[in-house]
Amino acid sequence: MLCGFMETSSPRMAAGTREPPVNSSPAVAANAEGEEIEVLESTDVLPVAPEDQWKSMFDKYDPENSGFISTERFRDLLAAHSSELDPHKLEVLLALANGNADGKICYQDFVNLMSNKRSNSFRRAILQGSRQLKGCSLRDEVGLGLSQRLVRHVAYETLPREVDRKWYFDSYTYCPPPLLILAITIAEVAVFMYYGFQLDRFVLQVSSPSFLKSPLPYHPQLRAQAWRYLSYSFMHTGIEHLSLNMAMLLLVGVPLEMVHGALRIGLVYVCGVLAGSLAVSVTDMTAPVVGSSGGVYALVSAHLANVVMNWSGMKCQFKLFRMAMALVCMSVEFGRAVWLRFYPPAFPPCPNPSFVAHLGGVVVGLTLGVVVLQNYEQRLQEQSLFWIFFCVYTLFVLCAVFWNVFAYSLLDVRLPPSP
Repeated sequence: MLCGFMETSSPRMAAGTREPPVNSSPAVAANAEGEEIEVLESTDVLPVAPEDQWKSMFDKYDPENSGFISTERFRDLLAAHSSELDPHKLEVLLALANGNADGKICYQDFVNLMSNKRSNSFRRAILQGSRQLKGCSLRDEVGLGLSQRLVRHVAYETLPREVDRKWYFDSYTYCPPPLLILAITIAEVAVFMYYGFQLDRFVLQVSSPSFLKSPLPYHPQLRAQAWRYLSYSFMHTGIEHLSLNMAMLLLVGVPLEMVHGALRIGLVYVCGVLAGSLAVSVTDMTAPVVGSSGGVYALVSAHLANVVMNWSGMKCQFKLFRMAMALVCMSVEFGRAVWLRFYPPAFPPCPNPSFVAHLGGVVVGLTLGVVVLQNYEQRLQEQSLFWIFFCVYTLFVLCAVFWNVFAYSLLDVRLPPSP
């Protein structure tokens, strides 16, 4: 028995179908000319089927216990229960199944479909009429303006499923605009220009004796000043350092923010920045830290991992070439940081900034970041894997804090003098 569906109707598909109940929810109404569409909400919602019912039904169509059912079997399931479903919802489900690029549906997708967790996608599909229901590819859309083409490009850059791409394309309004990554980038450039004029140096600023005297960089002697574990990301060792980080942040961060929102992307970025400085304080205890590489590498590595895991579904142009270029940029920037770390410091005995922050950002991106980007429509608090990685990350932060409080004195670490 399939339940959990909300009765749905569309004026574009009303011909040849039975009239929906008066108290359906949501109901779609339009005027005679079809110029205005209104979504009417109702409190009458059918009960949601329990989890074990979905599991038993899924197992029936997955006798191999592979964790997946083919879209053909899913269509068979819908056909077997078609008499119990609203005909318009049935058409949407079939369109969603046909639009699955992998040709198979995992258990979580199955539960999301059957329990109506994707009600927004269903509603939008119905409101858009025949284009969605026929499974027409978003690439085939014509007559789009510049902003619409940008949104479509971003959808294909970041989302692996055609259904998600269509829903995102139809619902994105540039409100709020993607300002977080732009604001971070502008702040980094402003800080760099300020210290560039103050130090009279724009290349390898770290070689200036006054570089670390700023209140922003992390320095092991000043690790009690907690803001430095985050503020160090606004300082860069030179224009080459800033340029590589800024390019990766804008090319990857802005599209991700447009799709996933400032809250999710900001969470990944801040966690990467904090993990970077804490990783340095634990593994490279005598070195200072500057640069936004921890946050940048968290975003880029999460995006690249998401592309690899959904390789067949990602339809971005030249994805292999673009991925190779991203890896080259990351490698060049990381190699520059390693070289600088072991290059003779300009003012001994204080060493040059550490490169370990890059690795901390990568670890955050491949764990917490991947989970955050995995399903852009599902809430984070509903993802058990998110809470697992978040708890592990929190435990790491707590351990690193205790390490900074006690380990330096217990190990009798000889720290460089304060700047």
